[in-house]
Amino acid sequence: MTKTLVKAPFRADHVGSLLRPERIHQARKDFQAGDLSAAELYQIETEEIQKIVDKQIEVGLQAVTDGEFRRRFWHTDFLEHLNGVEGYVPESGFAFKGEETERYDVRVTGKISFNQDHPHVKDFILFKEIVGDRAVAKQTIPSPNQMFNAGIRNLEIYPDLEEYANDVIQTYKDAIKAFYDAGCRYLQLDDVYIAGLNAPEIPFNDSGSSREQLIDLALRVANGVLEDKPEDLVITTHLCRGNYRSKWAFEGSYAKIAPTLFAKEKVNGFFLEYDDDRSGDFGPLEHIPNGGPQVVLGVFTSKHGTLEDKENIKARVEEATKYVPLEQLCISPQCGFASTHHGNILTEEEQWAKLKYIVDISKEIWG
Repeated sequence: MTKTLVKAPFRADHVGSLLRPERIHQARKDFQAGDLSAAELYQIETEEIQKIVDKQIEVGLQAVTDGEFRRRFWHTDFLEHLNGVEGYVPESGFAFKGEETERYDVRVTGKISFNQDHPHVKDFILFKEIVGDRAVAKQTIPSPNQMFNAGIRNLEIYPDLEEYANDVIQTYKDAIKAFYDAGCRYLQLDDVYIAGLNAPEIPFNDSGSSREQLIDLALRVANGVLEDKPEDLVITTHLCRGNYRSKWAFEGSYAKIAPTLFAKEKVNGFFLEYDDDRSGDFGPLEHIPNGGPQVVLGVFTSKHGTLEDKENIKARVEEATKYVPLEQLCISPQCGFASTHHGNILTEEEQWAKLKYIVDISKEIWG
C-alpha cells in the first residue's frame, strides 16, 4: 500500500483546544452531581465534537481537532492515564500572572509505561470517524518533556535521571505507535517545560542538573521518542508559556533553547508563540535549518477576541523571512483557546472569527 503523506502543518493551522460550549460545562456539573451517567456525558461530548469539526471545516481549516472537549486540562488527563502516574490535588495551583490555577497535577507512583487501553487512543478512533475524509484529524498530547516538570518524578522510584528518561522515551514511543495504529497521521506534542527552560524564574530543576544539561536532556528525550517515527506521520511541537483564563505563566525569548532544540529536534514543525513582546523577537529562528521543520508563527492571540491588524500580520511574516524562507512558514494562534476547561476570556463567535481570519490572511500571503 502506498503511504499518503500529510502536508502538515498547514499555512493556516491552530494549536488544538477550543472553548467548551455551555452544554458541556452543564453536563460536567450534572455528572459530578450524579444526575448524568458517564455514558450520557460521553455522548454529549461526542455530539459537541461533531459540531465543532463541522465548524472548523466551515471556516476553512485543513486540520481539525476535537477541541480537547473530553479533557479538563491539556496535559493531566493524558498523563494520569499512563501506567505509574496518578492525578492528585496539590496544596497550590500553578502561579500565573495575576491568578493561581485550579489545583490539580500529576505525580509518578511506580515505573512508568504506556497504557495500551489509554482512553485518548480510543477517543481518537471515534474522532477520526467523525472527521472522515473531509480534513486531517489532528491529535494533541503533552510532550514527553512535561514529565520532567518539578514535582512529577518520584526520586524514590527513579533516583537515576537517566533511567527515568529512558522509561519516558519508551512510554512515548509506545504512545506514538498506538496513535499511529489508530490512524493518526498528524500528532502534536505540547510543551511548556521546554519553553520554561528559557525563563529563569521557573522552578524547573529538581534533579541537580544545570539549565544547559536539561536543555541537552530535553533534546535527547524528544529525539529518542521520534527515533522510530513512521515516514507518513507528521509530528510537531508547540512551545507554550502558559495559557489559563487568558493569563500567562512566564516570559522570555527562545534564545537559550534555539541553538540546541530549533537546530536539532527532529520534528516536522514548531508551533511558536509570537503574539506579544513576551516571546522576544524572531532572531532565534536563525537556528532553524533551511529546508527543515516548518515554523508556525503564533502571531495571533487566543487570549482575547480582537482581530489583529492584517497589515501588521503580513509585515511580521515578512520580518520572519529574514531567518526562515516564506515557504517554510505558516501562521496560527499562539496557543489553544481553552488549554483547560475554563477557557480563555472571549466568546465562541470571536474564536471562530479569529480562525477564519487566519485562514483568509494565509490565502493572501501564500495564495
